[in-house]
Formats: sequence, structure tokens, C-alpha cells
Amino acid sequence: MRLSTKPFLLLAAFAATLPVFSQTIQVNKDNRTIAITATDEASAPADLAAVTVGFETFGADQAQTYADATRTSNAINDALKAAGVQPDQIESREQNLSPIDENDKLHFAKGLRFRFSQSWQVTVPAANAAATLHAAVLAGANNSGNIEWKLKSEDAVEGDAAAKALEHAHKMAERMAQGLGIKLGPLVYASNQAQARPVMMMSAMARGAAAPMPKALKPLAISPEKITRSATVYAVFSVE
Repeated sequence: MRLSTKPFLLLAAFAATLPVFSQTIQVNKDNRTIAITATDEASAPADLAAVTVGFETFGADQAQTYADATRTSNAINDALKAAGVQPDQIESREQNLSPIDENDKLHFAKGLRFRFSQSWQVTVPAANAAATLHAAVLAGANNSGNIEWKLKSEDAVEGDAAAKALEHAHKMAERMAQGLGIKLGPLVYASNQAQARPVMMMSAMARGAAAPMPKALKPLAISPEKITRSATVYAVFSVE
């Protein structure tokens, strides 16, 4: 857990204006305060998973490549629906039919001239991520595996981070007041700023040519990641 504090004492004998995250607070000669800036973090397990599923296939000509692709595409879509995924949980990301570059000696040697690729992002409850990926791969999704972990609502974890930062600021202010031989009064002002939200990803599975797979396979063991958010609080306490 990362903690940072920037304490300073304002025993004002003059007027001043302090910028705080695009806000201001006026301090005048009658205002005796201790101001603290503190940063803290809070975490919660992800409850949503945005699973990337997709495939690529190769063919000797455009018509055959596209025909094979349509069969695989619809098989994957049907498998997702059979696994309980609703249509509004599936978003198309990419689909591309293109000729293979003649410098691709490996595919050219096999008589392959066209490549088709397609991918979707499937958003499901985090607990269903493994089963969703499993169903898609068994249906031919040979280029799948990225998972973006999310929270249905960021508010709770960001609120927890802000509360922890404010508590830390209060403890720091109390220690400062004790060191100065003065009594800490109540909180008179506070503001907080949530930090940037990183995207939590799980790396993709390796690409590979589609091949028959045993239907008795169990889904991969996948556990949701924890989502961490931080908040910075600026707090002003009166002193007596």
C-alpha cells in the first residue's frame, strides 16, 4: 500500500490563498489551521470480465477462405449463446479478409493465399470468464484469451480509498498538533481526487490453427484480479 503525506502548519498572521486541485481556500489572520495532503488505496475483486475471443483461418482462395470463416464465426456465436451469453454482451471488435503477402513463405508453400480474422469482446460476470472462454475456444476461437477486469461500479472502492486517506490525514494532523503543543480542532475543509484508472488485462492465449479438441476438457482455472484505486485527500483542520 502506498502512502504519501505533505504536512504543513498554517498559523496565519496574514491572508493567503491555497490552490488545491483547482479549488481554493482562504486563510486569514483569524484562521489557525493544519493542512494535510494524503494519498491512500483500496482494492476490491473484479466483478466483470471483458473477454476477447476470436479466430483466424487461411484458405487457397477468397471464396473458400470466407466460407470457412462464416462457419467458424457462427459456430463461436452459437457456442457463446449456448453458454448463456446474451446478445447485448457480445460486441464485434474486428473482422478482416485479406490476401497473404507473397513473402509469407510458410503459408505460400502450403498453397494458402488468403487470411480471415475476426474477434469479439464478450462482457460477462467475472465468475463466468473461464466458462465463456472455454465455450468459444472449443467452437474454434483459436485467437482468444485477453481479459479486461472491471468493476460494475467504481464508486465504492474509490470511496474507501478516500476514507482511508482522510483517516490518515487526521492521524498526521493529530501528531503534528501534539508536537507543537496545541490541540487539534475539527475538520473544516476537505477535498479529494481519484487517481487515473489503470486497465487490468490478462495476457492472450497463443494463436494457433483450429484443430478438433476433446469436448471433455474442463475450463481453465481463472481467478478475477483485484482492482485497486487510489485517492488523494486535502484536509484542513482547525487548531485551538
